[in-house]
Amino acid sequence: MTATLPDFILEPLVRAALTEDLSPMGDVTTRAVIPPGIRYTARLNAREPGVVSGMQIAAIAFRLVDPALKIETLVADGQACVPGQTLMTIDGDAGSILMGERVALNFAGRLTGIATLTASFVAETRGTKTRITCTRKTTPGLRVVEKLAVAHGGGSNHRFGLSDAILIKDNHIAAAGGIRAVLEAAKAARSHMMRIELEVDTLTQLQEALDVGGADVVLLDNMDTPTLRAAVDLAAGRVVLEASGNMKLDRIAEVAATGVDYISSGALTHSASTLDLGLDF
Repeated sequence: MTATLPDFILEPLVRAALTEDLSPMGDVTTRAVIPPGIRYTARLNAREPGVVSGMQIAAIAFRLVDPALKIETLVADGQACVPGQTLMTIDGDAGSILMGERVALNFAGRLTGIATLTASFVAETRGTKTRITCTRKTTPGLRVVEKLAVAHGGGSNHRFGLSDAILIKDNHIAAAGGIRAVLEAAKAARSHMMRIELEVDTLTQLQEALDVGGADVVLLDNMDTPTLRAAVDLAAGRVVLEASGNMKLDRIAEVAATGVDYISSGALTHSASTLDLGLDF
């Protein structure tokens, strides 16, 4: 089933973007040159191949501008598209369509780019158990939609914020006095519903984490491929293993082949290119 969210969760983001684009005086160009009552059918077209995301948000943008617009989504979020393919049609007042155009395209192009890059990462893991997941390296204020785009591309979502899970990183370990100290404190503090993930840089740290116990997931940070393979052998299935750090597309297949459970990459959201989409009258 395609990942989706209720419109009311997404509407505030779209409303803020429309307010940014139309304040304080509205669309002065459209008001000056398009007579009232002119109707058109516009087509939102793909100009590059990719995996679609942001159609739900684009539709919200047009509806917020003018609830009377008739919108038909032809390619759903999570589906592939080819150049020249029409993803959505918008029929109604020409001025309303033009007012919503840029916000709809900004969201759809950005999110389709993330979904497309994610799908490329996922393709590199075929034949393995490894899953691709994103990070918190997202555009401020847009995390929920960027993570939704990762899901549309076939990826998994890491935590959404600091309150989702206990993720102990190197600075936590340094400040708290070591791996044993942080794990014992985390075990005492967590609820029965909250998982603990611990970041390690070396096999020695991994062994200590396994000896102390309490970590549900161990993040293997910036390890080379032979070390990742050794970490998988050392853990022997006792914890979930996540490889992270410098996870570029050209490295994903070899890392997945080590047997790690997850590969997390900030590049999915912070380095994805916007896919070229256009609105044609």
